[in-house]
Order: sequence, then C-alpha cells, then structure tokens
Amino acid sequence: MKLFQKLTLSIATLALASTVSTADTLDQIKKKGYVSCGISGGQVGFASPDSSGKWTGIDIDMCRGVASAVFGDDSKLKLIPLTAKERFTALQSGEVDLLSRITTWTQTRDTALGLDFTGVNYYDGQGFLINKDLGVNSVKELDGATICIQAGTTHELNIADYFKANNMTYKGISYDTSAQAIEGFKSGRCDVTSNDSSQLYAFLLNLKDPSKVKVLPELISKEPLGPLVRQGDDKWFNIVRWTHFAMLNAEEIGVNQKNVDSMMKTKNPAIKRLLGITGKAGENLGLDAKWAYSIIKNVGNYGESFDRNLGKDSPLKIDRGLNNLWNKGGLQYGAPIR
Repeated sequence: MKLFQKLTLSIATLALASTVSTADTLDQIKKKGYVSCGISGGQVGFASPDSSGKWTGIDIDMCRGVASAVFGDDSKLKLIPLTAKERFTALQSGEVDLLSRITTWTQTRDTALGLDFTGVNYYDGQGFLINKDLGVNSVKELDGATICIQAGTTHELNIADYFKANNMTYKGISYDTSAQAIEGFKSGRCDVTSNDSSQLYAFLLNLKDPSKVKVLPELISKEPLGPLVRQGDDKWFNIVRWTHFAMLNAEEIGVNQKNVDSMMKTKNPAIKRLLGITGKAGENLGLDAKWAYSIIKNVGNYGESFDRNLGKDSPLKIDRGLNNLWNKGGLQYGAPIR
C-alpha cells in the first residue's frame, strides 16, 4: 500500500474513532439510565445542597430539565460537583455528559477545548465586594488593593485587563474555590474579593455582619453563563439547547408547572406544539413527544426556576434585569418551536 493511501486510511480511522466516541451520547445515557451532570461545589442560587442534602439552583434545574426531556423523570440524574480547574477535563473525558456550572461563554472556551456552549441561562457581570472600612466607592479607587480570587476562572484575566487598562496595580491571592476566596476575604487576608455579581450577593448571606461590607456599583465584564457539551454530537447539543428554549417559551406563552396539565386541552397552536400535542418537535430531537411537557411538569418554566433560586422567592432577591424575557426588556429569548 502506498504511503499516501496508508496516511489516508489512518486519518479516516482516527476520524471515525473520534466520531464514535462523541456521537453516541444519547444512546450511552439511555443505556446507563441517567444523565451525568457536572455542577459547582456549592454556589447559592446556582447549585448548593439544602439542609436535607438536596441540591437546588438554576444550574441544577438545567440538569433536571435535560433528564426530564430524555427520560420524563428528573430524578434520573447523577450530579457531580467539580472545581473550576476540573470542570472542562471532566466533560472532555466523558466523566460527565453535560456541564451546568456557572461557566462563562468565551471565544477560546467555545473553540479551543472541543466543547460547545448550548446557550445562556444567566447573564451576569463581574463585580467587587469590599470592606466599608476601606473607604472606597468605586473600582477605580482600588489601586494597590489585595484581591482574593478563585483560580482557573475568567475573573483572573478580567481583573488583570481592567487594572492594566486603568494604570492600576493590585496583589492577587488565588484560591481553588470561590468559598475559599470568600473565607480569605472574611479572615482579612485581602481588602477585596471579586466574582460574578450574583455570587457576591450570595456571599452576603453567609456573613455575620453584612452591614460592614458592600458591593461596588461597577461591573467590569460580560459574564454570559451557560451549559456546555462536547463538540461532535449535534443530537445531544440540540437536546440541551432546546431544553432551555422550552423553558423560555413556556414562560412566554404562559405555561407553568401548575397549569401544564390543563394546558393539554388548549387550542393555542404554540402551546400545542410545545407540549407535543401537534408537530414533530420531540421526534426531531430523537425524544418522546412529551419531552417539553415533562420539563415543565418536573422543573417549571424559566421564570419559575429563576424566581425560586435567584429572584423574588429566594433569599438572594436578585432582580431579573438582563435575564428577563426579550418582550420585558431582557435578553432571554427562546427560539420558536415550529
């Protein structure tokens, strides 16, 4: 066999092996009987265990939604806590089927890691939490500050870029987890800690005297947070993406956890397509016709998930803001099911 033919055969074999390893995610999940979902080790509002050990949060709801879409049962789920350093390797290696872990969508992460972001389930931005005794009212007054920061995150680069652009200096103290970073701040090892603004408000819940600290008003970055899957499996990518879209569309057209059963008798064409009464949305995804019904029945629509985990019904009381629906001044927009 000629060298060119051998090389061609080798390349084709490698390509086939790669395709087989990444293109059977749904089949593999059905065989093992559950979805493996990588989550954070504990971020209030996104993924944290309650007093009984049950995990809750908007990222957990994403995992539950995907399990509901595939199995009709949100309990067919294995949650795997991962640090920021572990998360991408765990997904790349196949340890998890899905990463739903407060991860910022960036160009490098979307192109160079062999991973794909399926959407944005929370629009955030990086802020700063300081001790009021520091006498600072703006990020631009932090020249020379010591900052506790979580390693392996976009926050490190954002701080470096911002301080350099504004001719400021700082001393960074890195920690493996955000919980360790906040403990460093609480113990006085640093003047400031920085994280997504949603997490800074979560930190306030764990402080003995929140009145002694404050979140500075500026945000220094865009932090579109969303779930990821491995590249090379469009079927699985579509299932995860349309799980989020189903929850958004349900909120927009008024379908929720309480009324979803009664909505099965609706004459509204959009609701009938969403709930699988008409159309082939489920078939197109390789799922049961009631895939979206199961998501809404088990998890609720996006607004319900936001309110109980981050918004008005949660301890955080975070305003919807950018995470409102597009027709209410926000950025959340579910592509139509038709």
